[in-house]
Amino acid sequence: MVTPMNEDPNSLPVPIVDQNKIQLIVLTGLSGGGKTVALRALEDLEFYCVDNLPSALLPQLVNAVGRGKGGKHRRIAVGVDVRNSGANFAQMPAVLSALAAAGVQVHLIFLDCRDEVLIKRYSETRRRHPLATRGVSLADAIIEERKLLRPMIAIAEKVIDSSELNVHQLRRLVATGYAQATEGLTLMFQSFAFRRGLPLDADFVFDARCLPNPHWQPHLRPLSGKDAPVREFLDADPLVGEFYVDTARWLDAWLPRFEQDDRSYLTISVGCTGGRHRSVYLVEKLAAYYRDRRDGVLTFHRELS
Repeated sequence: MVTPMNEDPNSLPVPIVDQNKIQLIVLTGLSGGGKTVALRALEDLEFYCVDNLPSALLPQLVNAVGRGKGGKHRRIAVGVDVRNSGANFAQMPAVLSALAAAGVQVHLIFLDCRDEVLIKRYSETRRRHPLATRGVSLADAIIEERKLLRPMIAIAEKVIDSSELNVHQLRRLVATGYAQATEGLTLMFQSFAFRRGLPLDADFVFDARCLPNPHWQPHLRPLSGKDAPVREFLDADPLVGEFYVDTARWLDAWLPRFEQDDRSYLTISVGCTGGRHRSVYLVEKLAAYYRDRRDGVLTFHRELS
């Protein structure tokens, strides 16, 4: 039922985190470089995340969510991109310096990517570049964006080139790098479809193809394991409950061994035929079980992303 996998050699240097300080991670970079994926990875690590915030509002955000009577979030992540004006980028170094001087632990991550890869990504998704207005080609928009982002890359503490990374690899890279923002072992539960191949970043794989398949119920086929009708269908089958209990029991027995081995991140993958029903259901249920018992529990549904 479970297969051990090789460790992912990718790694991101982990910043030294002072738990008594507010930690602010600013994500910026080229449009199409993976900023949204990185921000979601930090959101799964329980960072308070805001996308496309003007630089002038950063101090207010830190004060509102990290300090004062209502402040309870000491880990904050903010996405900044060219939807902001050029003046915002010019002000950003001064704003971040002022926050650091006020005791905030600031990290700036810049997501870079080769031009030809960005062009291919935009071609595949058919999305419009934020600067590709009428009469401006995609290639020219990317050149203009690089000019606007020069002040940011100049002060970035980490530059990630996402040219050779898919969304799963980038998500793991960012989450692994900042997993120490939470104490103990960070768990990533991910669902996938066997017909599309094993996830390369999995440490352990559980095979749920032996369980009843909601796909063969016409009214359940278009839904996913997150939807109530699918959950009710699977909850009603004792075999599904037995599979879940056995999986959780196995993880309960062995996770402490990995923690003793100083592991900071572990990926547990659950697969089924299509990656939409059984695996998604089990990942959500396992993640909920462990969120009640520890910090740093993430979920990712490969076929639903």
